[in-house]
Amino acid sequence: MQEDISYKSAGVDTEAGQEFVKKIKQNVESTHGPRVLGGLGGFSGAFDVSFLKNYKNPILLSGTDGVGTKVELARLFNIHDTIGIDLVAMCVNDILVSGGEPLFFLDYIACGKLIPERMERIVAGIVKGCKLSGAALLGGETAEHPGTMDPDEYDIGGFVVGAVEKDDLIDGSKVKAGDIVLGLESSGPHSNGFSLIRKLYLEGGRKLPADPELVGFLKEFALRPTRIYVQSILNLTKKVEVKGMVHITGGGFYENIPRVLSDSLAVEIQREKLPENPFFARVQKDFPSLSEKELYSTFNMGIGYIVIVSPESESDAISALEEKGELVHKIGVVTSKNKESVLFV
Repeated sequence: MQEDISYKSAGVDTEAGQEFVKKIKQNVESTHGPRVLGGLGGFSGAFDVSFLKNYKNPILLSGTDGVGTKVELARLFNIHDTIGIDLVAMCVNDILVSGGEPLFFLDYIACGKLIPERMERIVAGIVKGCKLSGAALLGGETAEHPGTMDPDEYDIGGFVVGAVEKDDLIDGSKVKAGDIVLGLESSGPHSNGFSLIRKLYLEGGRKLPADPELVGFLKEFALRPTRIYVQSILNLTKKVEVKGMVHITGGGFYENIPRVLSDSLAVEIQREKLPENPFFARVQKDFPSLSEKELYSTFNMGIGYIVIVSPESESDAISALEEKGELVHKIGVVTSKNKESVLFV
């Protein structure tokens, strides 16, 4: 008998994909406002940008990112309803540092096999992240990769577009010595450093540890979704002149802070002003040989986002952030540069 030769027999079930789109349609469209034209399922999404005429000089901002190997922990724990929040957060927080308001978001999910229930949970997280950031989920793509990914494997990526008035663009050019560095607390490792986390805590980097207590710890603290700072920061920029902002992602403090500093400036961070975070406290306790440089180059160490303001604006900035529920810490000051761009004192 001749072997059945079809796309489905090769591992791609297009009918399941169509059914998946039908199931998520209502949830996705709950993020849509009057600016979204058409519905889900077309070849492209349409977004009405006529409102930009209200800007004097509108600037569009865009960003794209993923969540790295955090998806491996989500897979191992079979917890998929928060990884989508991570995806949105990693993208919108990046354009937020320029003062951008997120407008719309697109996602891409690659998987070995389309498992509808799991995919629905991932998209539900993306929907929640879009609602938290005020972005419309305009569309996306789910692709099966049989033969190149195991049936249980998947990876996700996202893309966001936002807008800001040109005169309100925040690029760090106004930062000067004496300015105050405020840190907003993170929920934990967010979506960075998981290759190291897996190396430290997983067996062979791919299997959960045998210790039930450690498994419980990782489940409770490592998978907490990345915080989305959009509403807090947009509220802040309406009330206070913000000179620079930093999303503490891959590269930690040492790589990200210098992005908003001129060559003549540095930032001094006071260690004792940083909040204690249960996850990072455990890592330091379990692996005392990890150097400070390694920790602060890999993780956010409890601070997920940084705001730089003048001393005169410090009090108003803290109040504006706290009224939106942020836990704010005065963690440092901008100084003239000697050798390093980031110093811990």
